[in-house]
Amino acid sequence: MNVEDLWNRYHEPLKTFISLRVQDQSAVDDLLQIVFMKVQMHLSNVKNVQNIRAWSYKVARNTIIDFYRTEKSIEQLPEQIEFSDDIEEENDTKEAAACIRSSIKRLPEKYREALELTEIQGLTQKELCEKTGMSYSGAKSRVQRGREKLKQLMTGCCHIESDRYGNIIDFRILKE
Repeated sequence: MNVEDLWNRYHEPLKTFISLRVQDQSAVDDLLQIVFMKVQMHLSNVKNVQNIRAWSYKVARNTIIDFYRTEKSIEQLPEQIEFSDDIEEENDTKEAAACIRSSIKRLPEKYREALELTEIQGLTQKELCEKTGMSYSGAKSRVQRGREKLKQLMTGCCHIESDRYGNIIDFRILKE
């Protein structure tokens, strides 16, 4: 994979990632350019191409840290900026999954059952209609409405940021 392909695939998600962590929005584009210069310089050192997304986010995270180190002293870093390593990202995913599961339990029975069977137990919508005796279009509709109701519940209590592939890259429970 070359740098141009990486730019086309990751520049928007990385720009969003950076802008959520840097208050000075005029610096966001500069930081994004720095990230891709670093990516270009070190791309040949990446051994596992399948981890290129995670590596790119790590480069962005380190670039943001460098930005704050040169702009301000460590004591002046904004409190809301949180940097995590891969273990914390894994914990975000686990925390988000637990939050989603508990939110599913708050849905009306028919939507809860549909989502538990398809999203948690991994049944296809065709298997759902066979198991519940409803029509295929009814099963699809039930799952879709359940997802929408779940999204409404989650929007009120959580911030979940994902990349375009659905991988969770940021998760926070909103404070009331």
